[in-house]
Amino acid sequence: MNTKTVKAYGTESAEADLKQLNINRRLVAAKDIEIDIHYCGVCHSDLHFARNDWGMTQYPVVPGHEIVGTVTNIGSGVSKYKVGDLVAVGCLVDSCRTCQNCKDDLEQYCPEWVGTYGGYDKHLGTPTHGGYSETIVVDEEFVLRVPENLDQAGIAPVLCAGITTWSPLRHWKVGKDSKVAVVGLGGLGHMAIKLADALGAHVTLFSRSPGKIEDAKALGADEVIISTDEEQMGQAMGRFDLIIDTVPYAHDLNPYIGTLTTNGTLVVVGYLGPLDPMLVTVPMIMGRRSVAGSLIGGIAETQELLDFCGKHNITSDVEVINIQDINEAYERMLKSDVHYRFVIDMKSLKK
Repeated sequence: MNTKTVKAYGTESAEADLKQLNINRRLVAAKDIEIDIHYCGVCHSDLHFARNDWGMTQYPVVPGHEIVGTVTNIGSGVSKYKVGDLVAVGCLVDSCRTCQNCKDDLEQYCPEWVGTYGGYDKHLGTPTHGGYSETIVVDEEFVLRVPENLDQAGIAPVLCAGITTWSPLRHWKVGKDSKVAVVGLGGLGHMAIKLADALGAHVTLFSRSPGKIEDAKALGADEVIISTDEEQMGQAMGRFDLIIDTVPYAHDLNPYIGTLTTNGTLVVVGYLGPLDPMLVTVPMIMGRRSVAGSLIGGIAETQELLDFCGKHNITSDVEVINIQDINEAYERMLKSDVHYRFVIDMKSLKK
């Protein structure tokens, strides 16, 4: 297949900083859309993948799976979009399309789903490259329409942080009578609060820091429980239908299990790996409470989220940076020094 060379930012090893490099993008096939990237969000997954923290990175790698831009070219068979449309690409760019999960609009659970970066481009036979680049070419079935009223930089993290929290809110049918708690106020947590509040739920933040109270309430939380305060935690027992745990590292889930109602669920969305300490099953068995996990969302669910955000004017709180500052941004992310997500202005790549 014919390709063209475009500028990008990536790294050639786990130890190296990200730098400008050239990558090949395929020319549009019949069902492809070429997108000029305006903004790309920066996710913790980008950092983990660039540094091979999960032990599966193939180099060179170009991260970025929170992409917003405009259509610049379409294939002959494209019917959903036209040149000039404002569109987005999230965490996946392909799947097998035939398994039961794909048929159920759950492409994120397809055994053959293709990540926006670090996946397998079946057209080129090479790893996929993400949104830290000038352009991207994606099959129209994995492209999303962005409401024109939304800030483009602010909508970028919705493609990952937003859908990661929206999917469990929808799966567990959160609405105006729901009592939802969120553990952790970061990129995922702040979106969980905004979305649960817009769905009409009573929203509580669990936090270790009293300094987060004001921010949480400004985002839509009705109350904040300091998780290190035994009295406050005792008063929270049996209250929540759903807890969304957004903490990105190993931590103790046990204090939160008892705060669930009978049949309540704590869903882990922020951490991949073994729990430490292990779960104590007594409050689970005695209250038919569950601990679950959830990945992003499928294409239909992500489009539903974008439409919901357009209706309610919801975007992420972001700090916009130039691509040349990405290595500093990674170091700041490790220190939780961002309020609440970095987003790259990709015009800076053209400098």
